[in-house]
Amino acid sequence: MAALGTLTGSGNWFSALALGVTLLKCLLIPTYHSTDFEVHRNWLAITHSLPISQWYYEATSEWTLDYPPFFAWFEYVLSHVAKYFDQAMLNVHNLNYCSSRTLFFQRFSVIFTDALFVYAVYECCKCINGKKAGKELTEKPKFILSVLLLWNFGLLIVDHIHFQYNGFLFGLMLLSIARLFQKRHVEGAFFFAVLLHFKHIYLYVAPAYGIYLLRSYCFTANKPDGSVRWNSFSFVRVISLGLIVFLVSALSLGPFLALNQLPQVFSRLFPFKRGLCHAYWAPNFWALYNALDKVLSVIGLELKLLDPNKIPKASMTSGLVQQFQHTVLPSVTPLATLICTLIAILPSIFCLWFKPQGPRGFLQCLILCALSSFMFGWHVHEKAILLAILPMRKEKPLFNWMETFYLLGLGPLEVCCEFVFPFTSWKLKYPFIPLLLTSVYCAVGITYAWFRLYVSVLTGPPVSKTKKQ
Repeated sequence: MAALGTLTGSGNWFSALALGVTLLKCLLIPTYHSTDFEVHRNWLAITHSLPISQWYYEATSEWTLDYPPFFAWFEYVLSHVAKYFDQAMLNVHNLNYCSSRTLFFQRFSVIFTDALFVYAVYECCKCINGKKAGKELTEKPKFILSVLLLWNFGLLIVDHIHFQYNGFLFGLMLLSIARLFQKRHVEGAFFFAVLLHFKHIYLYVAPAYGIYLLRSYCFTANKPDGSVRWNSFSFVRVISLGLIVFLVSALSLGPFLALNQLPQVFSRLFPFKRGLCHAYWAPNFWALYNALDKVLSVIGLELKLLDPNKIPKASMTSGLVQQFQHTVLPSVTPLATLICTLIAILPSIFCLWFKPQGPRGFLQCLILCALSSFMFGWHVHEKAILLAILPMRKEKPLFNWMETFYLLGLGPLEVCCEFVFPFTSWKLKYPFIPLLLTSVYCAVGITYAWFRLYVSVLTGPPVSKTKKQ
């Protein structure tokens, strides 16, 4: 308690939180890592050993380069540090290479680049009004936000066990959000434009940025009722935003445009042949859709309403990343998921324009765009939920009794899937059941959260008077 009081009085609690989580990350260095470790090692090798003209064509490994050019250059820079640790990791043909030096370098590269995430969290904390803060450190909104972001358990698992660079990327996103809260719109737009050319999954939240910047920056005044004053439109501000997007895009894509390789780059960035769902279903609408199709197919086979010989061989429960056809329900195409995603996003965009609530309304719209894309997107990874979770903040009591009961249900579900099911006779006949149950159970919760958040945004009162931006 004395140490806590010292930290509170001196204002060093943020540094203590950042240092503590960094030490935890160091302890996680020797833990399990997924195939993404080899993915990024291979990208180090590609960008270091090959000319830029071959980056998006190289296919010696199955883990081909499929991130935008800025991330490729990021790997290129890292590779010139990696050569001082272990030159062998930079050999394109050295597949699945993992020496102790390679492990330490790649793990520490994630920890080091997380410095941007720490700085972004610090900037976000500066945007919080601390007038209603409690006397205790643990009651201060800035402290709560810092803990929720810096010690985010999902991010720790994905980056420092599974292995990725999401902290660095989320740092760019949080920094852009902080700049918009600080009315530094041009900087916010710049950081987001850069982010898009690091990882294109952030296109999901681009509509929120576009509409908010148009509404709050390009239009310089509002009417007393909060509606936009059309004659306040600033062409200069639109041109400045457009110039930022153009220059960042030119710097990223220009070399590949000069090499006449843009189609090849885009084919790597948007690989629609991977199928509707990832091998481990993301808990979204399509998990519910797949589960319903599977249940109907099992019932159809048991009742002899379906011909076993006509059931598609590529199964969504096979654990493979591939295209497949649904057995009973209509099969889903990339275009169908795009339409569903756009329809799901539109109400939040509508509210952002017609019910302006300043930066807070932008943040709600961003979260809804991320959640809607997670719910209905094509080939969504389960870890993509972080895109919606990290920008969230606590405004009301966390859970009611029903939500608490639902979360407690995850324990028995895990016990059944991991310890009970393997000893049942269903293991060989229905091996997909653990995956199906876990994905569906989590999908129900995320669908509920998405629906409840949407209701709160749609029914919330508009701001009657808004200051000039």
